[in-house]
Amino acid sequence: MIDTSAFQGKTAKYFTLGCKLNFSETSTFGQMLQEMGVRTAEKDEIADICLINTCSVTEVADSKCRQAIRKMIKENPSAFVVVTGCYAQLEAENVAKIEGVNLVLGSNEKANLIDYLSDAWSNNYKNNDTNERQCGEYHTVKTKDIKTFQHSCSRGNRTRYFLKVQDGCNYYCTYCTIPFARGNSRNPSIESLVAQAREAAQKGAKEIVITGVNIGDFGQSTGEKFIDLVKALDKIEDIKRYRISSLEPDLIDKELIEYCSKSRAFMPHFHIPLQSGSDTVLKLMRRHYDSALFVEKIRLIKHLIPDAFLGIDVMVGTRGETPECFEETYELLNRLPVTQLHVFPYSERPGTAALKIPYIVEPKDKKARSQRLISLSDSKTQAFYSDHIGKEKEVLFEKASRGKAMHGFTDNYVRVELPANKAKDEYDNKLTRVRLKGFNHDKTALICEIV
Repeated sequence: MIDTSAFQGKTAKYFTLGCKLNFSETSTFGQMLQEMGVRTAEKDEIADICLINTCSVTEVADSKCRQAIRKMIKENPSAFVVVTGCYAQLEAENVAKIEGVNLVLGSNEKANLIDYLSDAWSNNYKNNDTNERQCGEYHTVKTKDIKTFQHSCSRGNRTRYFLKVQDGCNYYCTYCTIPFARGNSRNPSIESLVAQAREAAQKGAKEIVITGVNIGDFGQSTGEKFIDLVKALDKIEDIKRYRISSLEPDLIDKELIEYCSKSRAFMPHFHIPLQSGSDTVLKLMRRHYDSALFVEKIRLIKHLIPDAFLGIDVMVGTRGETPECFEETYELLNRLPVTQLHVFPYSERPGTAALKIPYIVEPKDKKARSQRLISLSDSKTQAFYSDHIGKEKEVLFEKASRGKAMHGFTDNYVRVELPANKAKDEYDNKLTRVRLKGFNHDKTALICEIV
């Protein structure tokens, strides 16, 4: 039994880098500390505990992690600093050496964060009248030994809940460190996830985003299928909307698309990582599909769900991406009815197989290619939004800061803005029918009026 008395009345700050999965986990950590009597610190308040949940998807992400850790320490000089997440798993010893870091937890250990925190807190401050910092300690295991699953279903300071249904990845693409940071694919039972969703519904949740590292691979631990999870969650009538955060093209089957097309609560919104439209590059990446399969899945979705929002991940400038290979990617995406591109410049990652590929793209070429795809994305997104002007849609609004416009999303993920002079707290977390008008000033949303 953990003695929580030492934490009563303490304050904490949290910082998350990276994906929605990290956000979900951080929110859960905050919830756990709150149950121990720890209050979230105000913005300008010096916290007693700082928790940084890190990302390591690119070299830039690593740099941002180090900056965030040092910034937290500088702004909270007397805080007990905990670092977890992918960067903490991959570089635990180096993170622990950062002056001011007290505790570093890898991917296997973060499931027991409270136990480690309690022990380290006691060891660090026991018989220490001057409250001087001790050398940071770190706890990690090798990738093959990452077995635990950190349950998470929380919303932090947002309206939507994020339900973690899977962790880890078995794919080991040549450019990626995530399997090394998070271990192999694993998941809890459908029964336990349904229970978490029901609990969220009791707390007022209207929308849940299903998150994970490779959620289409659900079932590795339990022998269940992702489609069975989708059907089970769809039966929880108090949850009005579900969104699937990301699905690999080879793991989106016809049964799932057909079910979502007729589902009560699964929204017409898919996020699909393509990474490259060149079969040459896909082979170098060791992806599990080719461009023809990707095209087939996009066309099937649009055939069954014509109004679906399709967000696509694209990696630019990876090793082996010749100018001709990039043009194949550009032309493929240009002709397909996709809605938005999430463009990521390739970053060299130590220890990855991609470093053995000889052709290297110059930084200036990466930047130029990224800009071309971003421009293509903007034109496609704005065309999709334009098609919705004049229509009526239900929007789930997020609470806005006083004097600011409210924002929310339609079922098919069109971002909507309600002007500040029309915004009311009563719309927060409510499905509200609106009429979509023209673009806002920066074309990131459609202005709406309440019907």
